[in-house]
Amino acid sequence: MREGLCYILSRICQKQIKEREKDMDKKAKILVADDEKEIRGILGMLLAEEGYEVVEAADGQEAVNLADDTIDLYILDVNMPGMSGFAAGMEIRRNYYAPIIFLTAYSGEADKRMGFDAGADDYLAKPFATEELLARVRALSRRPAEWETDIALCRGDVELQVQDRVLTGPAGTYTLSQRECALLELFLRNPGVTLPRERILLNVWGSDSEVESGNIDNYIHLVRRRLRLVGSQMKLITRRGA
Repeated sequence: MREGLCYILSRICQKQIKEREKDMDKKAKILVADDEKEIRGILGMLLAEEGYEVVEAADGQEAVNLADDTIDLYILDVNMPGMSGFAAGMEIRRNYYAPIIFLTAYSGEADKRMGFDAGADDYLAKPFATEELLARVRALSRRPAEWETDIALCRGDVELQVQDRVLTGPAGTYTLSQRECALLELFLRNPGVTLPRERILLNVWGSDSEVESGNIDNYIHLVRRRLRLVGSQMKLITRRGA
């Protein structure tokens, strides 16, 4: 009798493990917004071939209207008529925390900072290689598994709710983008440690992501601003050659 019960429990556990593995293997649901139908179709087909579920929007307003909790990632073209990608991203970020990738023909530092301020997790200049986009999509849809169980990180005068991406300090709270949260999480887990750029790239962007060095600097700049917004006295020090 006892052996039979153990066998049944073992089968149930195996089934639950397989179900969890199946859920982990599910691809993300991605919303693609671009006013050019041909580009929208190409991106949709590319992502669908990789197994992603794709929702298409023809402009920024439609992207906002289609946004909901089931979307895992947003890919927004910046230069859309009516509501721009930046404006749509800011509106989406007010209600949803899924990562946002902006696509644009402009690659200047000022344009990138505008994108990051609008809630971007990544910023890709046109024209771009399809594999580069896919690498960034993959990087944004995963996190280091060993970090998943932590609820909050407390260092100095701040607390970071990792799962909700909420930063709390003496002056209030601020909801971070996924990239901002991942970067600050890395810093909070390594107090007093000089982190080389290679490690930041690996932990925040992933090993197969091609990220420009300036993007790291932009995100560090943004994290400093977020810390100031919540009234933190925490300092992030950049060392030359690190």
